[in-house]
Amino acid sequence: RGPMFKQRINEKFHQGHCLDAHKYYGAHFDYESTPGVRFTTYAPNARNVQLVGSFNNWEKPLNLERLSDGSWTVFVPDVAEWTLYKYKIEQADGNWVEKSDPYAFASELRPKSANLVVNLGNFPWRDQMWVNRREKYFDKPMNIYELHLGSWMKRDAHEWMNYEEIAHQLIPYVKEMGFTHIELMPLTEYPFDGSWGYQAHGYFSLTSRYGTPKQFMTFVDECHLNDIGVILDFVPVHFVKDNFGLRYFDGTPLFEYPNPHDANSQWDTLNFDLWKEEVRSFLLSSASFWLETYHVDGLRVDAVSNIIFWHGNKNNGTNDGATAFIRRLNYYLNVRYPGVIMMAEDSSDYPKVTHPTTEMGLGFDYKWDLGWMNDTLKYYSLDPVYRQFHHHQLTFSMAYFYSENFILPLSHDEVVHGKGTIINKLWGDYKQKFAQARNLYAYMYSHPGKKLNFMGNELAHFREFDENVEQDWFLLGYHTHHSFNRFFRDLSHIYKHHSCLSHHDYKHHGFKWIDADNANQSIYSYYREDEESVVIVILNMTPVSYESYRIGVPYKGSYTEIINTEKDIYDGCNMCNFEPLVSEKHEAHRFDNSILVRIAPFAGVYLEMKK
Repeated sequence: RGPMFKQRINEKFHQGHCLDAHKYYGAHFDYESTPGVRFTTYAPNARNVQLVGSFNNWEKPLNLERLSDGSWTVFVPDVAEWTLYKYKIEQADGNWVEKSDPYAFASELRPKSANLVVNLGNFPWRDQMWVNRREKYFDKPMNIYELHLGSWMKRDAHEWMNYEEIAHQLIPYVKEMGFTHIELMPLTEYPFDGSWGYQAHGYFSLTSRYGTPKQFMTFVDECHLNDIGVILDFVPVHFVKDNFGLRYFDGTPLFEYPNPHDANSQWDTLNFDLWKEEVRSFLLSSASFWLETYHVDGLRVDAVSNIIFWHGNKNNGTNDGATAFIRRLNYYLNVRYPGVIMMAEDSSDYPKVTHPTTEMGLGFDYKWDLGWMNDTLKYYSLDPVYRQFHHHQLTFSMAYFYSENFILPLSHDEVVHGKGTIINKLWGDYKQKFAQARNLYAYMYSHPGKKLNFMGNELAHFREFDENVEQDWFLLGYHTHHSFNRFFRDLSHIYKHHSCLSHHDYKHHGFKWIDADNANQSIYSYYREDEESVVIVILNMTPVSYESYRIGVPYKGSYTEIINTEKDIYDGCNMCNFEPLVSEKHEAHRFDNSILVRIAPFAGVYLEMKK
């Protein structure tokens, strides 16, 4: 951290191209004339900046030296790790305020807001093999388990577990359930539990709710040693208004837009000014920090439509400065971390979200297919009598699917705010809801695109997500829920181990309709294939059964049922195809060969033929 290092960071910081601002700003152990900590912050319009902390019992504030670029710095000898500190800032208007360090690596537990000096180096990582071979999974199965760490499971059902304790419980469960990745709701420090981390103030500060930075490193390390990727939610659109945070940091809109209309968001937070180069460097560095320091494997960028359009509204026009920032973010992270996944949570129809920045795309690797989610859940909520009139809702997704690299999400957004959980949205009585849910997931896991499910989906959770209450694990004591959980597990492993269900997700030849137009019977049929095998998928969307339903097949041969949503072990009626189905020379659905299939009410059936 010599003068040349600091100068390079400083230049890039003001140019908006810095990924390492946190290595200069913040609190860093240093050895100048004596061991100590150097504190540096950026407050160009402040009249004075002082440091207070537990190192001097919060008495006699230390004045920071103002540098020519608007930064302020002071070296304090003999500061121990876990020392508490804050900045006192005389703002541009002469008011004095106490502020948290925007670049702090740790903070006190809310409602307190002081920061802690921590050393993030010298962790004994064991995951180098994983890091060296990680990739973006375009042609591999990616089955993501989204969760909120504070309510997935609690200690004694009431207290939070720490990161290490969660790892001991979560990792075996994730492996058993066939997930390949976990996606954690935001862990950047935030003051209000009810925001779930989406209203943050500490963009380099790991939330103290669940332990220390080194404990989280252990969590990630253990995930990697068990072949589980870790994705974090990242929120570069807006931040909390709390006075101790980024708001009017030096008495001027340093982080937010100067125009109040642009600055104030729909969430009662403040929007980052993504046209300002120093703000761009702040967020570039934050994203890079989580990938480098904690070995995180990907970022899910929240509310991308609010980056693309002013206030997320297409009628307001494109926010060109913000889209320039997101291109820059994706470009730089892809260069520095080639195997890391960048994922857009975007509800807009803006084109080229997952196209390279060199083609003026936004540069994401994946985009959430929220259109698929909305159409699918609307269809499954319909009485089967009326589904024939809405048949296109399940075929429409394939009309646009290859325009982007889509992920199919059934996320936390669908199980909160009175929307009902996934199983609660589905048509039917109690038993029919479970049959529908199994059918829904058979559809989801055979549709092209990577998969994402929020915690509780795999339990057929009836209660909406509550950040204060752990999941209803007691449901596994009930036969119907236990059977559904077993189905979800088996389906995940079939998806994971049958490569044709994922290998050609984003290539046209990986998916073909057999019959997309049977609206009268509300039966859909299609197949997925790769070089090794073909899997025929049949989805019956009504309570009508068929003893001999003829379906065309692309190849002559023997088709074996590998999963049936109505099998008895899943609490179904057990109307299955117990013997291999040998094709016969009988034309159907434009194919020369066909098979006769037993189809139970609401059944989802997978039939595989090895090539």
